[in-house]
Amino acid sequence: MKIKNYRDFWAGILFMAFGLAFIVFARDYNMGTAAKMGPAYFPTVLGGLLSVLGAAITILGLGKTDKPVEVDPTGWREVITILLAVTAFAASLPYLGIVVAIVLLIWLAAPASYEFKVRDTLIATLVLLLLSYVVFVKGLELQFPFLPKFLDR
Repeated sequence: MKIKNYRDFWAGILFMAFGLAFIVFARDYNMGTAAKMGPAYFPTVLGGLLSVLGAAITILGLGKTDKPVEVDPTGWREVITILLAVTAFAASLPYLGIVVAIVLLIWLAAPASYEFKVRDTLIATLVLLLLSYVVFVKGLELQFPFLPKFLDR
């Protein structure tokens, strides 16, 4: 068979690889039963479902299309920008608190988009700060600093 839709084919392969990785790494834990699930139960079932979904998508990628669909080139600038933003968030969270870390994350990652606008980024920052405060600080009561250490007394 010939690959007609490279996007679907490689997405399916990726899904299967992640699903199989979940299954393999979950083998070190106790499986349990459906009534009394162990720590390996959910990753194994999720990995199995992901693998089956990946197989279906891969097979559909081998199907017939009028025109073969190619994979677009990887935007390495965007990938590196997002990775650096997430790294900055993780490194700054313990010392600068969630407020500054979220602002850093958003403002470092936003320029990765070709549709970057300062007004939209400012709105996203305010909304995400509010939601993060409500969900993580008040709702879940997670134990990480809210403000930078030098301001939080």
